[in-house]
Amino acid sequence: MGKVIFDISMSVDGFIAASGMTVDEGMGVGGEVLHDWAFRGDERDREVLERAGGTLGAVIAGRRTYDNSIRWWGANGPTGPARIPLFVVSHGAPDDVPEGGVYTFMGDIHTALDAARATAGDSDVGIMGGADVARQYLAAGLVDEISIHLVSVLFGSGTRLFGDGEWLGEHVRLARTEVVATDAATHLRFQVER
Repeated sequence: MGKVIFDISMSVDGFIAASGMTVDEGMGVGGEVLHDWAFRGDERDREVLERAGGTLGAVIAGRRTYDNSIRWWGANGPTGPARIPLFVVSHGAPDDVPEGGVYTFMGDIHTALDAARATAGDSDVGIMGGADVARQYLAAGLVDEISIHLVSVLFGSGTRLFGDGEWLGEHVRLARTEVVATDAATHLRFQVER
């Protein structure tokens, strides 16, 4: 069985989306800057992206991430032509799911993870996008690694990745396993200690 890896881009002040998030502005107003490293970064940024995507057998996201991203993802999902299955944690499926898409809607984090693991086999399961879903998986002790792409920008407001931290309960110890610094981002990887 592979690892469960939470992977996200974040501003230096802890936001994963800018304020003003709507379906038309899925990352908030100006929030797309958090993904510049993946599209405009240098060779080291591309290596980080390719290495992370190359280990995945399934992906999990929350419903808000799905709703705010589907117009760009289309039927192939966030991994594009790789068409890695995406399990969306949601209380129901929307009416307009793309035909032939990679999407499966699951009622809670546990059933989504079980289905993702079964699909992924020995490959990793990636948790992407959605602060609420990430917090639920972290609080339940279901994340093996955290990968944060720290982008040199301050938003001041928006969606905080870790919120106020009250959801966590007790401290989660992390062991830093990798740091890759580029002009576009500082890529940090941590193993969750149990």
